[in-house]
Amino acid sequence: MVKRNILIVEDEEHTRYLLERLLTVNNYEVQTAENGIDALNTMTNFKPEIILADWNMPEMDGAELCSRIKSNPDLKHIYFIMITAKTSTQEKVVGLDTGADDYITKPVENEELLARIRSGLRIYDLQQELRQLEHEKALLEMAATLGHQMNNPLSAVNMALISLKRNIQNKNFDEIEDDLKLIQQSVQRMQEITQKLMMLKDPKLVTYLGNLKMLKL
Repeated sequence: MVKRNILIVEDEEHTRYLLERLLTVNNYEVQTAENGIDALNTMTNFKPEIILADWNMPEMDGAELCSRIKSNPDLKHIYFIMITAKTSTQEKVVGLDTGADDYITKPVENEELLARIRSGLRIYDLQQELRQLEHEKALLEMAATLGHQMNNPLSAVNMALISLKRNIQNKNFDEIEDDLKLIQQSVQRMQEITQKLMMLKDPKLVTYLGNLKMLKL
């Protein structure tokens, strides 16, 4: 069974040790950090699926760490659980507004924490499945776009090559020039399509063949 990765961010050494011990015993792959800055450095080599972070820490607290994580497109999918001693509703709302996915109040109950982690991993997995589906859908849309846009100029090149071969054999020089001109125009059209794809900034989709969509160029 593959172990799931969890990063504990806690400045208090004893609490950090207890959390690490609890999660390790429950078969999680665990790394620890003393504050937000240390956590970001740790994440250059360790890719957590869940971050368990204390709110109050020196140098960079849990709220700022969460904000940085959630504003990074490469990291925002990580499930972030804030550990806090704050108990008022307004304080909890502030924590969630930083982008935290969940919070748990001190003192932390072991079974509750493990349940929150299991729930977080289920949500993380569902999000990963959704991202995969979106990726596959985007590939289909790109394939439909290329197939539709490239089909005509490629067909024109193919016909021109067949004609060119025949006209070279028959020494029809005027028609050879026409064939070469058609090939040049078709290649130019394919270059234009490629350039549009490379410069695409605000992609829009149009319906193509039933429910399949393609990019509008």
